[in-house]
Amino acid sequence: MIVGEPVYSVTDFSAPAMVEGIAQVVELDGKTAWLVPEQTTSCGSCASASACGAKGIGTTASRLELRRFQLINDAGLRVGERVVVGIRENALLKASITAYAIPLATLLSAGALAQWAAGSDLVTIAAMCAGLALGLVFARMGASRLLSRGDLAPRFIRRAGMGDTCNS
Repeated sequence: MIVGEPVYSVTDFSAPAMVEGIAQVVELDGKTAWLVPEQTTSCGSCASASACGAKGIGTTASRLELRRFQLINDAGLRVGERVVVGIRENALLKASITAYAIPLATLLSAGALAQWAAGSDLVTIAAMCAGLALGLVFARMGASRLLSRGDLAPRFIRRAGMGDTCNS
């Protein structure tokens, strides 16, 4: 690049990175569109496929019903349309920390403190159970805060083309 030459393509680093996925509009209810995420071919080979809801007990219709989510229909979406939706990457990270790290940290902290103070395995196990319960309460409060701020709400990005997949 020559100094003083204009730059024609600049990445906007101020825009938050999004985790994107493809979903299909299945129902409209006023200004709300109900969507179902498309299952990809990689879902069947995933190590946690049995735990994510993609494969579970019940019919395909009941599993899809459990995965439905709503989106404000400002884009004039129609039933049957495929769209690309996204969640900010940092919101996904916050949700993961809230769900996993907080309960684990309180469990381990309570166990370490009890082992140091009492030195008894029975007291340590009881303290770890209490720490886990307290951590789950904290995680629930944190998740409620994230939900109330709208951090976990999916956002409409664009209509999906015929060749779009969740990996494109």
